[in-house]
Amino acid sequence: MTFDEIMAKVKAMAAKVDASGTDFLAVQVNLTGKESGVFYVEVKNGKVSAEPYDYHDRSCAITIEPANFVKLMDGKLDPVIAYTTGKLKVEGDLGKALEFSKLIKK
Repeated sequence: MTFDEIMAKVKAMAAKVDASGTDFLAVQVNLTGKESGVFYVEVKNGKVSAEPYDYHDRSCAITIEPANFVKLMDGKLDPVIAYTTGKLKVEGDLGKALEFSKLIKK
């Protein structure tokens, strides 16, 4: 899956997610490898948005390969297992990264 396809999938997911119970959350996603790229997902005022930019005032940043990120979104990769096996790296608030993973699985 290309970066643009992943971005389209994330935006489609963002339009459907019910984030009413989530306070402010800003996660930067760093995709590594052949289809590398950077985007962020932000929850603010109960709305979820995703844009292909760096987010400097973020809650956390995750670094993951594109294929593993797609598996994470599809519920085929457990975020805790991904983190403990090194497939997913987190910089910043680990709790916010876990909150993000629950959001994208809804």
